[in-house]
Amino acid sequence: MNISKNNAVRFKGFANIYENARPAMPFYPVKIIFQYLKKTPDLVIDLGCGTGLSTSIWQKNCEKAIGIEPSEDMLKIAKTKENENLSFQSGYSHETELSDNCADIVICSQSFHWMEPVTTLDEVNRILKKDGVFATVDCDWPPVANWQIEKAYNELFYKVFEIENTHDKIKNNFVRYSKDKHLSNIQNCGYFRFAREIVFANTEICTAKRLIDLTLSQGSLQDILKTESSLIQNDVDSFILLVNKTFGDKDFEIEFSYRMRIGVK
Repeated sequence: MNISKNNAVRFKGFANIYENARPAMPFYPVKIIFQYLKKTPDLVIDLGCGTGLSTSIWQKNCEKAIGIEPSEDMLKIAKTKENENLSFQSGYSHETELSDNCADIVICSQSFHWMEPVTTLDEVNRILKKDGVFATVDCDWPPVANWQIEKAYNELFYKVFEIENTHDKIKNNFVRYSKDKHLSNIQNCGYFRFAREIVFANTEICTAKRLIDLTLSQGSLQDILKTESSLIQNDVDSFILLVNKTFGDKDFEIEFSYRMRIGVK
C-alpha cells in the first residue's frame, strides 16, 4: 500500500466543502513562531496545505510562502490564491523536492497526522535552516458550540471510527498517525533543540450550514460516504436535522480549540 498516496485520495471530492467551512489559520501561531524565530522569515513552507487556508496568512508575514499538497482537488483551489509571494505545488511531506536549508519556517496545519512522522521529520530537517522553526497546528474537534450538538458529533464520529476499524474495505485504505504523539515525535527525532506544546482558542462566526459542512469536511466521514454510505448516512441525516433544528437561520459564535506543537532547530 502506498500510504501517502492513499491518504491523499481520502481528500478527493469535497475540496469546496473544505474550503468554505474549515477555519483559516489564526494569527496567534504566527505570533508565537515569530517570538521563537526572532526575525521576518524569508521562506515559509506549509506541508499538507490543503486549499491554502493555512498558507494565506503568511503572505503578509514573510517574503515568500509555498504550500505543498498532494491532493489534486485541494491544490486546484489553492492555486487560485497564488500571487507574487504565495505559491502552491504538488508534493508529499517526505518528498518536497525543495532545496536543502531553504526555509525559516515549516508548518503543518491539520495535516501532520496524515504524514509518516519519521520520513516527514527527516525532510523537515533537510529543508529547514538552523534556528528555523517547525510547528504543527491542530483543532480539537468538534468546535465549542452547543453541548447537545457536540455530544451528537462525538456519537457520530464514534460510529465513524468503529466502521473504520471493522470494515476491511475502509480500514485498509489509509493510515492515520496519532496527534497525541506529535510532540514526542518532534522531541525524540533529534533535530530540535527545544520543543513544547501550546494550547489556544479562536472565536469565529458560524451558521448551521457551516457547522454541518465542518462535519462533512472530515476525511474519515467522507471516506465512508464515498465507499459504504449506507453504513453512516442515516446518522449523518440525523445530525444535520439536529443542527438545523437547534440553530435555524441565525448566526452564532463557535470556539475552535487548538493544540500547537513547536520545535526550534
